[in-house]
Amino acid sequence: MDAGLAVAVLLALAFAATNGLHDASNAVATLVATRGATPTQAIALATVFNLLGPLLLGAAVADTIGGIVTVAPSAATEVIGVGLAAAVAWNLLTWAFGLPSSSGHALIGGLVGAGLVEGGTGAINWGGMDGLRPVGVFGTLIALAVSPLLGGIAALIVIRGIRRLAHRATRRWGGPVRGGEWTMSAALAFSHGANDAQKSVGVIAALLLANGHIDSLAAPTWTKVASAAALTLGTALGGWRIIRTVGRRIYRIQAIDGLASQSASAGVIFGASLLGAPVSTTQVVASSIVGIGAGRKRLHHVNWEVARAMGFAWLITIPGTAALAAAGLAIWRLVT
Repeated sequence: MDAGLAVAVLLALAFAATNGLHDASNAVATLVATRGATPTQAIALATVFNLLGPLLLGAAVADTIGGIVTVAPSAATEVIGVGLAAAVAWNLLTWAFGLPSSSGHALIGGLVGAGLVEGGTGAINWGGMDGLRPVGVFGTLIALAVSPLLGGIAALIVIRGIRRLAHRATRRWGGPVRGGEWTMSAALAFSHGANDAQKSVGVIAALLLANGHIDSLAAPTWTKVASAAALTLGTALGGWRIIRTVGRRIYRIQAIDGLASQSASAGVIFGASLLGAPVSTTQVVASSIVGIGAGRKRLHHVNWEVARAMGFAWLITIPGTAALAAAGLAIWRLVT
């Protein structure tokens, strides 16, 4: 493996780690916010199931991400490396301000920006939908746009259903609810690993294919393990900034709310992973919490200032990272 390829692979793992700062922390945000588990317990849970997700649920998301940019093999390492660098920089910037922006948006923007500089619009697989399966940029954007709506609607339905069942519940419900939170947090971490770790797996596979190390986008097992481990490391190092925003600043949630959020989010992300749709755990979980506020008929308790700041961050992420990547590749070409 030459130096350029090694650096690009390390950037892909760095992206997975910064993804952990953002998206992976949301897999355990409500569990910690409702005091269902300590941060250490939550990280241990996320570690195990983040690793299992990409190993057991297939590589449909990796195939989608790996096919977004098509450039000459000689330029692939530079283009993908610069796109990853832009996504990592954006993730670190938004993490520093505690804004749960989408790492998936950042990666798409970075790859598209660098690809446009290298080969114009012809270098981008714009795609669309192949039935329910997203293809290329437009298909990925559709998945990223629809999934938060599904997360919010699903959470609204789940919280209303749980409240109907529990309207005469006593304190004895506390134990089963806590147990349900743990189970659904594990399911959410598993789904998240299958979806978000696969984004790094997809770009590493594209790098290895362009450099002749593999014959197709079928990624080696080590890429899945390394990406999942990097994602979990990011959660342990600094995901608590985002946990505070999602679990406490949007809407003050209780244990029953956490269970509803985790159940709805896990279902949406699991389904997306099976279809090969790259989605944002941040967006799905945050939208599910707003859906819980609606389901409890307490939308006036939702902190809309925080929700608007998150929405603004989501809107500017793709153009922002595309501009960073385009400028970065152009400058790199000038000085080399």
